[in-house]
Amino acid sequence: MTSVQVQQLVHAPASAAYHAFSNATALREWLCDFASAVPRPNGRIYLWWAGDFYSSGHFIEVEQEKMVRFRWFSNIDPAPSEIAVTFEAQGADTLVTMTHSVPDGEYWVERAEGFRAEWQRSLENLVSVLETGKDLRIVNRPMIGIFPGDFTPEQAKRLNVPVLEGLRLDDTVEGMGAHDAGLRKDDVIVEVNGKAITNDFNTFPAAIHGKKGGDPVRVVFYRGPEKHSVEMILSRRPVPEVPFDAQALAKAVQEPYVAAIKALRQVFEGVSDAQAAKRPAPAEWSALDSVAHLIHTERANRQFIDELVQGFERAGDDFGGNIDAHIRATVQTYPNIEAILGELERNIAENAAFIANLPPEFVARKGSYFRMGWGMMQGTAHIYGHIEQIKAALAAA
Repeated sequence: MTSVQVQQLVHAPASAAYHAFSNATALREWLCDFASAVPRPNGRIYLWWAGDFYSSGHFIEVEQEKMVRFRWFSNIDPAPSEIAVTFEAQGADTLVTMTHSVPDGEYWVERAEGFRAEWQRSLENLVSVLETGKDLRIVNRPMIGIFPGDFTPEQAKRLNVPVLEGLRLDDTVEGMGAHDAGLRKDDVIVEVNGKAITNDFNTFPAAIHGKKGGDPVRVVFYRGPEKHSVEMILSRRPVPEVPFDAQALAKAVQEPYVAAIKALRQVFEGVSDAQAAKRPAPAEWSALDSVAHLIHTERANRQFIDELVQGFERAGDDFGGNIDAHIRATVQTYPNIEAILGELERNIAENAAFIANLPPEFVARKGSYFRMGWGMMQGTAHIYGHIEQIKAALAAA
């Protein structure tokens, strides 16, 4: 067999480096887009990347905080290969050594060098995640400033859009690429950078893979029955300063909600409970329905934090949510303006309290902590994104 080797010194304990190679959530935070891992001999290790590249294998040998050895068999290779990773403590640092052994043969000579380059790049991201919490794949990825929404056959019919596959926009962010290019709420993106966009959201990041902020891309979308093609400048991704102190993060998360809830409550001033509960059309949300959706999001945020703390984040094939029966159930439980807004406020407060009480060992798990903090610090954008929808529902009531 032929072997290639890469090494990387990381300023983190061996336990953290070992965790990064043996835990599914941790693997997703620096290496791949989906993972499933059971770190024991013959336990599975499945790694998948957007674009449908994957490796399916199993652990061969596992020694806690010392080494892992596993089988690698990707969907583009004719045979399996083997990877061994060792973790050597050097004071406060850890030397990570990866050895990828491949079969003999002409095909594998070039393939092995490709493995070496990819593993070196990935280990550089591992350093960033373990030392700062920042996943360079996300930090360096451009954005277009959209709130993606679901896209169902019923919505396609209502919007008079002649396609059933695409990315429907709930809204756009002023000052960012999509808005500046003229895209608006309920536009349906079907192509970016020459690549088809489907109902699978993963097709979008795959379409802009390798691009950076400031790069132009061609975007094709439908607005009703009309097809449009525009050039859009990708925006640079703003990265917040996430405080690595649980109580400080809780404060940073909760404070922006004060203004957001005030703005939301102002929309309901002078509105009756009957108006707030009226749907503009059978398949469209009332104002109370939209608030129910906001409540579901905050509850989902809390579940997300819970899973990250436990170290076993759930992963689905799609976003899901927005089930009409669930929306109706929440509105029936909180059937008036004050009750439903109060429930939203209680969920926001509970999330902040949860963050304030996060255990130190989770704060030290920088990849998960930073990812959670970054997401939670953007929570109010979702509320502002639905305020116009609520106004429209009330205007039609």
